[in-house]
Amino acid sequence: MFDNVDWVELSGSLLLFILVFCMSATVDIKSMKKQLDNRRAICTGIVLQFALLPFLGFLVVNLLQLDHAMGITLLVVTSSPGGSYSNWWCSLFNADMALSVTMTAISTLLSIVALPVNLLLYANHSYDDDVIASLDWVALFSALVIVISAISLGLFTSAKFDSPGFNKLSNKIGNLAGLGLILFSASISSADEDNQLWDHPWTFYVSVATPCVLGVVLANILASFANLSKPERVTVAVECCYQNVGIATSGKFDHALLQH
Repeated sequence: MFDNVDWVELSGSLLLFILVFCMSATVDIKSMKKQLDNRRAICTGIVLQFALLPFLGFLVVNLLQLDHAMGITLLVVTSSPGGSYSNWWCSLFNADMALSVTMTAISTLLSIVALPVNLLLYANHSYDDDVIASLDWVALFSALVIVISAISLGLFTSAKFDSPGFNKLSNKIGNLAGLGLILFSASISSADEDNQLWDHPWTFYVSVATPCVLGVVLANILASFANLSKPERVTVAVECCYQNVGIATSGKFDHALLQH
């Protein structure tokens, strides 16, 4: 009955659900409703996620002349907003959690359209590849369902209990889930002896770090020009540089394409 179950993928999805659910359950519903009207912060975050970071990824790929597999993967990652770890980091940095959860929900929905558009633009210009044809839409929608359902249930539970004690407990469990997900991801990555983290050329490390570093710096500059509050600036900076790496690493793209 369970022979065909991918326990690794199931475990990762479960930890992801717990993380997003608990982080959403820490949000005060009144603050959430207020953030839905915060058009300046949300629009700033959307521009950073869907325009700035994909463009930075494109620049890095072309300036460093990355090989096909590395370049396509970087373009996929920088074009995939909605990373659920962002909620956890915003919690650790005492940023605006209500804004973070709101942006995660919005960016996850928008990524269904924006991800293919950005890849169509940047991958075609960089490698002349039809990346869109290799998109695993079932896996993409599965990730969407996990994130949106976790956010919805977390917010519903927060409203139902309406208790600071429950919010604190959810935060603690969410922190444990976030730490567990990091350790889980690290163990899975290190298990692949053919692809060790330290066994790469210098361009690998520079290309991975550059979009994140530039994203954080430029996000803070643009958020300051937009007159966002300091917690909001931290939130949009985290949301900008922390993308949904699962889209690039969980088989949502044809392996043969990356090895072209």
